[in-house]
Amino acid sequence: MSMIKGLYEAHLPISDVTESIEFYKKLGLELAHQGDEVTFFWIEKGKSWLGLWKTDKVKTPYHPSLRHIALYVELEGLLDANEWLNERGIEVRTAFNFKSDQQPIVLPNYPQSHAAIYFDDPDGNSLELITPLKLDDEIDFEMMELRDWTK
Repeated sequence: MSMIKGLYEAHLPISDVTESIEFYKKLGLELAHQGDEVTFFWIEKGKSWLGLWKTDKVKTPYHPSLRHIALYVELEGLLDANEWLNERGIEVRTAFNFKSDQQPIVLPNYPQSHAAIYFDDPDGNSLELITPLKLDDEIDFEMMELRDWTK
C-alpha cells in the first residue's frame, strides 16, 4: 500500500494575476493566498491546491507534458460541464478534433476509460475536467462523444 494519498499541488505560469484570479474564481476555486510571485487556489481545501506563477514562462509553447491540469469531477457534473462553463463565459475548445458542442468526450486510455472536456485559462494553459468511467477493463473503442457512450 502506498503512503501517497493524492496530488497536493500543481503549478501553472500566468501573465496577469488579477485576470487569473477572476478566471479561477469562476471555476469555483477558493483563493488561498495571493502573493507577488505565486498565487494559490484551493482545489479541495486542505487536500489539493493550484499555484499560479507570474512569469515569462507563460510564453513556453503548450505541450501536454507542460501547462496542463486535469481536474476531477463526478460524472453528473461532467454531463453539465459544457453549459456550466458557458454560463461563466468560458469557451470549451476543440480537443482531439471534437468541437465544443461534441464534448465531453470519452478517452480510451487503455485499460482505463475517462470522460473529459477541455478549455483554456486566459494564458492558454490547458485545463480539463475529467472523470473515470471504467478502470482496469478490457476496452476496445475509438474516442467518442460522451452522449454516444451513454446510449
